[in-house]
Amino acid sequence: MTTYRTRFEAGIEKRQAVRDAEGRGDIADSMDVRLALLARMKAGELTLEQVQAELKRIKRGAKSVGKITRAKAFSNG
Repeated sequence: MTTYRTRFEAGIEKRQAVRDAEGRGDIADSMDVRLALLARMKAGELTLEQVQAELKRIKRGAKSVGKITRAKAFSNG
């Protein structure tokens, strides 16, 4: 009997891989970073466009600081 992963199980494993990578600090654009950007926007420090530009900058520079993005962690999972 062969075992196989369903799409549902694969999705669960990929989301868990992202959570694990965030826990280790391997992700540049982690939820903490994203929430901090949103908090700054809600406080009036940044506009939505500035938050989006900052997130894009963080993602672009992830590899140079030895980290990965959430999307890469999900696809590797």
